[in-house]
Amino acid sequence: MAREIERKFLVKEGNWRQANCTQYRQGYLNSTKERIVRVRTIDDKAYLTIKGLTVGASRMEFEYEIPLQDANELLNICEKPLIEKIRYKVEIGGMVWEIDDFTGDNQGLIVAEVELDSEDQQFPKPDWIGEEVTGDPRYFNSNLIKHPYSTW
Repeated sequence: MAREIERKFLVKEGNWRQANCTQYRQGYLNSTKERIVRVRTIDDKAYLTIKGLTVGASRMEFEYEIPLQDANELLNICEKPLIEKIRYKVEIGGMVWEIDDFTGDNQGLIVAEVELDSEDQQFPKPDWIGEEVTGDPRYFNSNLIKHPYSTW
C-alpha cells in the first residue's frame, strides 16, 4: 500500500521564487475526507489520484498517469472552483520542498510541503518557512474548493 507522509507550512517571501516552476490545475471528483479523488494536470501531463483519510501527517495515496485529454474532460465535471497554482521545487539538505503559490480563488495563499520517510523525521527548515499548518484542515487543497482562501 502506498503511504504519503508530509508536513505543510505557510511560506514567507524568499529566494524560493528563483527555482523552476510548473503550472498546476486540479479538481476533485470527490472531496470527502475519507476518500479524495483528484484529477490534476501538470503542464502537459495528467494524473488521477486517490487519497485516504489523513491520520497525523500520513495517509494512503495512489496516483496514476492518465491521458491529458481525459483529464481536461474530467476537470469540467469536478467540484468548483478548480485549484490553480504555480509549484516551485527547492532542494535543501537532501529534502525537496514543494512551494505552492495559489492563483484564482485562492490567490495570496502560499504553502510549502515536504515529504518524509517517517512522521518523526527531523529535517532542516529554510528561513522562508513560517507557521506549520499540517493539521489544519483549512489548508487541505480539497477544502480550498469549499472555502477558498479569498473568503477567509
